[in-house]
Amino acid sequence: MQVQSQQQAAEPRHWRAYHYGEYQVVFRLLGGIFLVANLIEPRTLKGFRDYPPELMMPRERMLEKARKVFRSYGFAPIDTPALEYTEILLGKGGEESDRLIYRFKDHGDRDVALRFDLTVPFARFAAQYIGQLGTPFKRYAMGPVWRGENTSAGRYREFWQCDFDTIGTQSNAADIEIVLVIHDLMFELGLERFRIRLNNRLLLNGLLTSLGLGDRAVPLLRSLDKLEKIGSEGVKAEMIQPFPRHAGITPEQADQVLALASITGSNAEILDRIERDFATQPQTMEGVRRLRELLAVAEHCGITEDRLRLDLSICRGLDYYTGTIYETTLLDLPKIGSVCSGGRYDNLAGLYTKQSLPGVGASLGLDRLIAALEELNLLEKMGTPASVLIANFWDQALPQYFAFAQQLRRAGIGVEVYPETKKLKAQLQYALHKGFPLMIIAGEDECRAQTVTVKNLKTQTQQTIAQPELVAVVQKELHA
Repeated sequence: MQVQSQQQAAEPRHWRAYHYGEYQVVFRLLGGIFLVANLIEPRTLKGFRDYPPELMMPRERMLEKARKVFRSYGFAPIDTPALEYTEILLGKGGEESDRLIYRFKDHGDRDVALRFDLTVPFARFAAQYIGQLGTPFKRYAMGPVWRGENTSAGRYREFWQCDFDTIGTQSNAADIEIVLVIHDLMFELGLERFRIRLNNRLLLNGLLTSLGLGDRAVPLLRSLDKLEKIGSEGVKAEMIQPFPRHAGITPEQADQVLALASITGSNAEILDRIERDFATQPQTMEGVRRLRELLAVAEHCGITEDRLRLDLSICRGLDYYTGTIYETTLLDLPKIGSVCSGGRYDNLAGLYTKQSLPGVGASLGLDRLIAALEELNLLEKMGTPASVLIANFWDQALPQYFAFAQQLRRAGIGVEVYPETKKLKAQLQYALHKGFPLMIIAGEDECRAQTVTVKNLKTQTQQTIAQPELVAVVQKELHA
């Protein structure tokens, strides 16, 4: 079967074309059939995005920095599959979370789903391997997750999370350490204007019990979690909708819950007021005790109150949280939402094992943070991972160019050799466009004289040196 170009197929005197599926069926009037494939429009699905080098390189650098922080606290790396049996994921984050799961039948007719976070698969992982791992077990994991939710600024349907968790202990020390990790992580990523907001589900559940609403805690907290998105009136309207999908409480009771969530003051003032007004609630008092200890340790470690604040309105929408909860917002872009969130989940692994495996952890939303940094013009612009471009002026010098590159790479310096012999202007434009700090120039005369010219593209200065000095001079220029 012959294949002709679409231009040929369009000639009116000899051809007739008809579209059929992905193909264009072309009949030649004198006989014969030709198939011409239609061009497929290159596009991405809604809620998904591509990452060109100028975004992917900062993203990789952020992943490296996150690993550095996690490892400094003794968290070990693990990974879990993107696909899980659906029963592993369903019912763990709540009804709304279940609706966001990408679920389908695989080729073996198994009911499977894409993970919607890294915490639920970790609970399954821990239940499966804890006999080998021992407790407490500290892990970090980085990878994509999927949620079929409405998209908005910084919110995608495929996004990367960087999780860190401790499982196998109820000690408040593990909760406290999560705050320290978040704090160090933000600084390592170059962020200074951030705030870690803190609460405790024990405290919230106790407050709801004092109002006679303890049996409605799950739907109430799920609604309260939307306070920043839909406002107090929207939350109130949802709370009074029928139980069990919603709380089904009266408007007066909804007002009481919202009043508790709006208590403000310093960290100490908030805890003092709760301790004074709800001293008869054991859950509330345990939540207060754990928060006081956490705040005291954080202060001792140099975390100031403007960076770590109690906020009774945050509760995290996922149903599996049972204790301390965390949300981290950027002060210059609060609308983007939390960029690092988490909390304590004491019962999640109990769905997979009879062994008690309480846990606590948090997750850095990498793609949301990148979107925020883009909007704030704080994302480091990078066009190349290499620091040096070696210009190519003489075909016969190609062995020397690659030898120069290998010398620099062995010294830990990234190098790119320009692939074609072109004029200096063209190669210089390429170097400037990509953002190379340095350019190495060695034409025929330099090669014969065993010299090279090192051009600093930032300062627009250059120096001609003997070839054996190349590594030392480049290192000095890069660190100047």
